[in-house]
Amino acid sequence: MGPRMAEHDLIRFLDKVGQLQALAQSLENDPQRRDQLASCSSHNQVVALAQCWGFDIGRRWGEAASGSNHADNLLQTPCPPPGKESSRELASGRGWQLKLICSNAFSSPVESWMDQSEMEWVLVLRGSAQLRFQDAEGVIDLSPGDHLLIPSNRLHRVERSDPDPGTLWLALYWHA
Repeated sequence: MGPRMAEHDLIRFLDKVGQLQALAQSLENDPQRRDQLASCSSHNQVVALAQCWGFDIGRRWGEAASGSNHADNLLQTPCPPPGKESSRELASGRGWQLKLICSNAFSSPVESWMDQSEMEWVLVLRGSAQLRFQDAEGVIDLSPGDHLLIPSNRLHRVERSDPDPGTLWLALYWHA
């Protein structure tokens, strides 16, 4: 027999299953809720809607509970308030800077575009997001492990990022 699941992981898993069962039951008892859920067009909308109804279904396997904070573990970075982004410099040198950015249900202001003089390479560590470039059609979906190079002065915006525990980005900036 292989290794067993740790007891705390089993408890968290069973709690999430219980949250999903309670959410499903609430949909059976409230047709209006069912209609609201049916109108969602993304996983993130479902998670946010369930959260406003009091159900915690958004945490992915292996993620710690929201609010835990371990300064030495980047993946445990706490979220800023909803609709906001926070960043901190992790390292820098002559002509470059490495930042950790956390977005909580953040999107760029409508019709606002970021225009940076630096090159930017970004990697999603946690959560998901959508970016849009002014000179391209559609959005780019990013999930954990996805990375993207953004040339200097290429106008772009964040269309959306995940609610708490948020989207965690590792961003490297440099002058070409």
